[in-house]
Amino acid sequence: MKAVWLRPPGNLEALRMEDMADPGDPGPGAIRVRLHASSLNFHDLLVVSGRMAPATPLGEGRIPMSDGAGMVEAVGDGVTEFAVGDAVISLIFPQWQDGGAAVASFSGTPGDGLDGYAREAVIAPATWFTQAPRGYSHAEAATVVVAGLTAWRALVVDGGLKPGDVVLTLGTGGVSIFALQLAKAMGARVIVTSSSDAKLERARALGADHTINYRTTEQWAGAVLELTEGRGADHVMEIGGPGTLSQSMEACRIGGRIAMIGILTGAKGEVRTGLLIGRQQRLQGLLAGSRKHQQDLVRALDGLSLRPVIDRTFPLEQTADAFRYEMSGQHFGKICLEI
Repeated sequence: MKAVWLRPPGNLEALRMEDMADPGDPGPGAIRVRLHASSLNFHDLLVVSGRMAPATPLGEGRIPMSDGAGMVEAVGDGVTEFAVGDAVISLIFPQWQDGGAAVASFSGTPGDGLDGYAREAVIAPATWFTQAPRGYSHAEAATVVVAGLTAWRALVVDGGLKPGDVVLTLGTGGVSIFALQLAKAMGARVIVTSSSDAKLERARALGADHTINYRTTEQWAGAVLELTEGRGADHVMEIGGPGTLSQSMEACRIGGRIAMIGILTGAKGEVRTGLLIGRQQRLQGLLAGSRKHQQDLVRALDGLSLRPVIDRTFPLEQTADAFRYEMSGQHFGKICLEI
């Protein structure tokens, strides 16, 4: 079968499409999945570009991609949750099945510490997958694994989102657009920031109540306060990191929640702790979620008319080009691979 490998020294030029042995039949408790799609995440980009070393040594190589979506081809003894023909999606943290936060590294994450899903088929424990949302294409389903789950946990699981809440999303990448869609589906008001008027127009078409171009309105926190009559946002999807955190705190209401999800502006920076304390805000670092969280999200999506936004799809052999497109920042929503 075909697979993409990240070979030493571990950068985009080292991505190779190669033949590898077929994985065979699943053993007890395992399933064989014919993979049809994956979606790109910023974390995947950090790994394949060499900007972040894999959590376990690269050795002779690693199959990238943490998101996998496909069809069950065979089930091993003892597997009752899945049947041949089921559409399934992977987990970014397969060891985190339920309960509170249980991971602090990517050592058990496919595409980072373990081989991922940039391949035609895989055999893995059945507990490494969940059902896919009904009616979703494989590419749409793949976007749920990280982008959808991160937005769900930030807003619903930990955030307790309620109708009428105000959600501020930074940018128009996969997590932010999923957050926009989920928040609107649950009756919230949404403010979206971007440097592109064209992207902001698309966000309004998806239901965004207000949009702010942070290039032309550099003090966008003030604009958020004006739009909320001085109160601020109840939930902030913080994607930028240290370069945007200060304004996120200013834009968040007293006692509001800031979900620290991304580090697009860097991994280190100053935190205005006095402002955070004074406004009594909760700043939470957040990495996707558990299998139970993902199952709950899938059930929710089964009852909503929400379809993920896919900007562009690349064939598996053009994985490096897909990441170059991600690096360009042109995308709105998700970028996917077709396997």
